[in-house]
Amino acid sequence: MDLFFEFLNTLKNTVVDVLPIISIILGFQLLVIRKPIPHVKQVGFGFIYVLIGLTLFLLGLEKALFPLGKMMAEQLTAPEFIHAGEQVLASIHWSDYMWVYVFAAAIGFSTTIAEPSLIAVAIKAEEVSGGAINANSLRISVAIGVAVGIAVGSYRIVVGHPIHYYIIAGYIIVVIQTFFCPKLIVPLAYDSGGVTTSTVTVPLVAALGLGLASTIPGRSPLIDGFGLIAFASLFPIIAVMAYAQITEAKTKRVEKKLEIRNKNKLTKRNLKHKQQDFLTESKEDR
Repeated sequence: MDLFFEFLNTLKNTVVDVLPIISIILGFQLLVIRKPIPHVKQVGFGFIYVLIGLTLFLLGLEKALFPLGKMMAEQLTAPEFIHAGEQVLASIHWSDYMWVYVFAAAIGFSTTIAEPSLIAVAIKAEEVSGGAINANSLRISVAIGVAVGIAVGSYRIVVGHPIHYYIIAGYIIVVIQTFFCPKLIVPLAYDSGGVTTSTVTVPLVAALGLGLASTIPGRSPLIDGFGLIAFASLFPIIAVMAYAQITEAKTKRVEKKLEIRNKNKLTKRNLKHKQQDFLTESKEDR
């Protein structure tokens, strides 16, 4: 019964949050464009389905994903897990939390692969580029970027370094890559950093950061716990542009090899023709 009341309360909050969006769309449709809404019944039912879906999703985050991420962080950083039998750690060393980095990378990769917004962007990018950009390759490169970013962010929480050092260094790399990356991929790379921080990735990553900061001695959940999402947004940009640069370098290398091979074939053919001409002239001289 309590769960039902929580569902109703979440539904009410969802309706309040979605109403401004619906008001703007309806206002422009009826007052600015001045055209009736086609298929009103289908749009109405769709709107109801969206509200119910969002409510169930938010309830699932609150009851499952947030507690799960925090629980995993607490268990992986527990002193009895890191050093069996010890209840309190005398000192903290970053290498003691190796399983935390592995879990952070794994959760970052898996949630990004399942991210609906990234799937939509990757499919659309493949359609627009005419197959030049492979949807699966784009998703994997973004997921690798998020995995590395979450692992680095977890390391930052463990050692207690200021976050702005990492973010500044990361964006310096992004700016440098922008000058050397193929121009086709730059806008897509920047968008990839945004679409990763969406419905599936954010709850688990935020819960992981808060759980780490709450359980590691000397860390503040408010100061150190937040910020993992910034790493999840930054590192995919680096990963996608790096993937494009590696692909471009491989393509140029293959083209260069083909060019050298064709030159060698042409040289051999010319030598053969010259030999034939020489033999012909020798026969005529005789």
